[in-house]
Parts: sequence; C-alpha cells; structure tokens
Amino acid sequence: MMALGSGSACRGQLTKGIILLVCLILSQHETIQAATHVVGGRHGWTFNVADWPTGKTFYAGDVLVFKYSPLFHNVVAVDSDGYNNCTVSSDAKELKSGKDRITLSNGTSYFICSRFDHCTLGMKIAVTAV
Repeated sequence: MMALGSGSACRGQLTKGIILLVCLILSQHETIQAATHVVGGRHGWTFNVADWPTGKTFYAGDVLVFKYSPLFHNVVAVDSDGYNNCTVSSDAKELKSGKDRITLSNGTSYFICSRFDHCTLGMKIAVTAV
C-alpha cells in the first residue's frame, strides 16, 4: 500500500509539472508575437518621417506597414549608403502598392521614397530591430 501511495504522489507531481510547462510555453508564445507598426503613425509614409522610429523598440519579425498614395510615393529598401545619399541601386525592389508590409530582420533596415526628391525632403527611415 505504501508503494501505491508513492506512485500517486509521483503522478500528481508529474501532472503539476506538465501544467506548469504548458503555462510557461503559452506565456512565451505571447511575448514572441510580432508587432505591426504603421510607419509615420496616423500620417503614414510621408515627408519628415526620418525621426518616426526614435524612441520605439523594434524586434526581428515585426512588420512595418507603409501607407501612402501610390500616385506620388513608393518604398525602396536600400543600404546605408543609399539612405545617406538618397540613391537606389539598379537591383533595388520598388514597392508601390500604397499599403506595403515589410517584415524586419535583425539589424538596421533602411527605406526611402525614390520618387522626385522625396528622400532628400525627409521621406526616409532607418529602423533597427533587435
């Protein structure tokens, strides 16, 4: 009878351990959900947004949403040189839907509007994801 009682205690501890493990997994799942950020906030992707990322924390997997009029603007991912000089390489991909979604990778990502002189007028952002 003593052995039966010990087995019951072990099963009870095992059940508690499994419940604790499931709770831990679920709580971790909530913290790794990607966030969605509308670039420029309520104004969207427009002029003078270069400071928009300041004070915000971005993580790899987060999604940037660029909302703009495709008649006047676009989004081009560039390197730091393209960002600093408002230049686009010949193999750069132009996004022009007006509702583009870009998933961030670890590190710094650079985006500009390559239409007219929009980049030089401040239509560019650099976002660092950790």
